[in-house]
Amino acid sequence: MDLTPATVDDIRLRRLLGAPGLRWLVERARRRLERGQPLTGPVALTSPTEDQRVAAERLLGRAPGGGRSLSVRLDAVDDVLRRSGVSPAGLAAAVVALTGPVTLLGDARAEEQRAWTRAYAPLDALADEVPALQGWAERVRNDGLARRLAGTPDAAADLLGRAATVMRALPLEPPVSLPSFASRLLGSAHALDDGTPLCTLALSGIRALTGVPDAGGAQGRREAWASVGLLRDELSSTVLALNLRGTPALDWMADAGEPAVLTLRQLTRCPPSSAPPVVRICENPAVLAAAADTYGTRCAPLVCLQGQPSAAALVLLNHLHTHGSRFQYHGDFDWGGLRIAAALLRRVPWSPWRYTADDYRAAVDTRPAGPPLTGVRAEAPWDPGLPDALQEAGVRVEEEAVLDDLLADLG
Repeated sequence: MDLTPATVDDIRLRRLLGAPGLRWLVERARRRLERGQPLTGPVALTSPTEDQRVAAERLLGRAPGGGRSLSVRLDAVDDVLRRSGVSPAGLAAAVVALTGPVTLLGDARAEEQRAWTRAYAPLDALADEVPALQGWAERVRNDGLARRLAGTPDAAADLLGRAATVMRALPLEPPVSLPSFASRLLGSAHALDDGTPLCTLALSGIRALTGVPDAGGAQGRREAWASVGLLRDELSSTVLALNLRGTPALDWMADAGEPAVLTLRQLTRCPPSSAPPVVRICENPAVLAAAADTYGTRCAPLVCLQGQPSAAALVLLNHLHTHGSRFQYHGDFDWGGLRIAAALLRRVPWSPWRYTADDYRAAVDTRPAGPPLTGVRAEAPWDPGLPDALQEAGVRVEEEAVLDDLLADLG
């Protein structure tokens, strides 16, 4: 079917077929052209207005029929246009003249598919270079993430190209500021700001590369960036420590037997130069404060997560583990505590410190009943029987409730 523009009498055509009452007819004819269908047979309009009936009658030179619908044969319109000389090439040429060039939908879809294939080329090249990202690249393509973030093939090609540039540069050692990294690599300090499509795509790639779980929220994003050496906020992420040594500040605090508040900035710029053989880890600051009050300089090395492990905590613990420290962990006996412990275990190895099903049962049996256990069950990879024990007893046991036992170990 030839859809190229042909010679028409433009003034007469617009007067004859370009009337508002025939717009529906022209649109129906154009849709047929786009689908590669012939302009023959009837097209019908339900509940036409009087203006639409009059326009059809003027076009055909006769009433198109009564009833509740209006029916016009396209081949009859084609014949009128040819015989009148308004459009010697017929209705198809008239539609093109009125509405613009027509692209067959099949051709358009094929070209769009080719454009999307070209858009994914940067992602495919990255997957070939970094085998660990092959599964992620397939997911980005198959689940439509790039299409949702970019919208068009051209925008997706640009987005995926910049994402590949980011992923090729990671991980970084030593860590650097996220804004300075973005400025140097992408030309804008804000290129990886929260909420941008590039940030969303890069974070999904980082989690695939490092195995960091998606904890959600600002803290989860901060941890993901930190896992590849990008510091989103060097000062607000902190971890508590007691009697660690290896920097002038840590040595001074350990000599005084006082807890130290370590920022992510400190830990990335000046990590401890020494690592104790064993470091105990607790969830709540009350444990670390009580240990400092009770033992001071004599307390065993202790790190406190203050809830979910922060980027600072993970940087510190990974550094100590790399330099030979072994960890023993204790947390609250509740579903939230188990989730925190499991999240930490995915990042650094540890063994339980009075944090097993037997320890929980002993705490329940020897102490007044705690608050009821609530929330959604969580698993405990270090002791698969612990969740069942919690469900059976149905009470929470917070760290403060077993503080005497923990302090006895820290002396």
